Amino acid sequence: MIRIIAAFGLCALSLIPLVWMVATSFKPPAEYVSTSIALWPQNPTLTHYRVLLDGGMWRLGLNSVVVALGTVALSLLAGLPAAYALARFELPRRFDIVFLGFVLVIKLAPPIALAIPLYQVLRALGLLDTHLGLILANQILALPFAIWMLLGFVRDVPYSFEEAAMLDGAGFVKRLLEIVVPLLMPGLVATAVFVAIMSWNEFLFALLFIQTPSKFTLPAFIATLINEDETLWGRLSAMGLIASLPVLLAVGLVRRGLTREVSVDQH
Repeated sequence: MIRIIAAFGLCALSLIPLVWMVATSFKPPAEYVSTSIALWPQNPTLTHYRVLLDGGMWRLGLNSVVVALGTVALSLLAGLPAAYALARFELPRRFDIVFLGFVLVIKLAPPIALAIPLYQVLRALGLLDTHLGLILANQILALPFAIWMLLGFVRDVPYSFEEAAMLDGAGFVKRLLEIVVPLLMPGLVATAVFVAIMSWNEFLFALLFIQTPSKFTLPAFIATLINEDETLWGRLSAMGLIASLPVLLAVGLVRRGLTREVSVDQH
């Protein structure tokens, strides 16, 4: 009983910032700059949401969706063959361990250390201030994560299934598409969700590589609500809530799907 109470208490504490953000998004400026502490707004208003909608928030959201989907698609297309090769092929002189170590070093490197080289590369390719350039830059972080995560799922697929298909004359591409990919679907979905969340929340690359305000993603736009003169807490909270909803919805839907898949496999 004590553990349950403690767990509920920790959950309640973790929800306080979220509740505060939601309440602030409905407060008029006079209330959230007041020295008195009040959780719920006394005079609720939708002004902050209205200003964001009138300012083209949906276009910024669409930019984030395009970048997230592009990052997911490219990381899965490149990460799945790499993970399959590391799990199935006999590579010489422990090349797989060296490659995974190299991938891990890149993943653990601070993004700011990679920003200047990436900026030079994107400028040379003419991809600065483009969503395609941002998608390619995101692969520095997304692709290593996708390879590491998919590697474990590929190793869990019994190779005997592929051997049986080879006896029936199935080639490599057919085995990969008709046997490996369907069995990997829960892992692919989970990897896609985590990569999408990573891309959706990515701020540094979006701030450095995108200069046109109409091409901003949501995190880059949120930074514009804080300047040297003031912080627009109402709009900041409203935008934070709006930007969080797609992530929460995606995690909820995928969690239900993965749970259903696991239960079916067990039966």
